[in-house]
Formats: sequence, C-alpha cells, structure tokens
Amino acid sequence: MATKSMTKGDIVDHLSKKVGTTKKVANQFLDELVNLSHKEAKKDFTIPGLGKLTVVSRKKRVGRNPATGESMVIPAKKVLKFKVSKHAQNAVYPPKK
Repeated sequence: MATKSMTKGDIVDHLSKKVGTTKKVANQFLDELVNLSHKEAKKDFTIPGLGKLTVVSRKKRVGRNPATGESMVIPAKKVLKFKVSKHAQNAVYPPKK
C-alpha cells in the first residue's frame, strides 16, 4: 500500500502544531532553512540527525545514448549529494539483531 509523500503545506502544518506557532512562522522557518542549505552547500551543510549536503566532483565518463545506442562522453561536473545520517537511517530501517 503506497502512501503519498508530504507536501510543503503538510510539513508546515505539522511543524506549526508541534512547535505551537503559526503556520506563517513555520513556513518562514522552513524557507530560511532551505535558503541556508543552498547557500552553505559548497562548504558542506549538516542537519544534525538527518544528514549532510555536500558538493561532489564527478569525472568525465563514457555513456550511451538510450535512443540511438551511440557512445558519447559525459563531461565532468559538480553535483550536490545528500548523505543520510546513521541515526535517520536506523530510525526508518532499524538494524536487524
């Protein structure tokens, strides 16, 4: 049984109820957290208990065009990568004993 993921409105509503504040303040907090993560990602941005946002350099590589099957070179580039913390992973998928 698949459930739908939370929307931004759902998250704001949950935060406002849990913290005991208005939806407007919860929305401002969420927006500021996202903006801060965008700004600080180049230097690594960690949300304790959730994970770490980092910039990773990918090397150039040979790929294949799925439509034509033709080989092509995929250029090197920098990408954002999010590594989930051990605490978050264990909360979602508890380790087997």
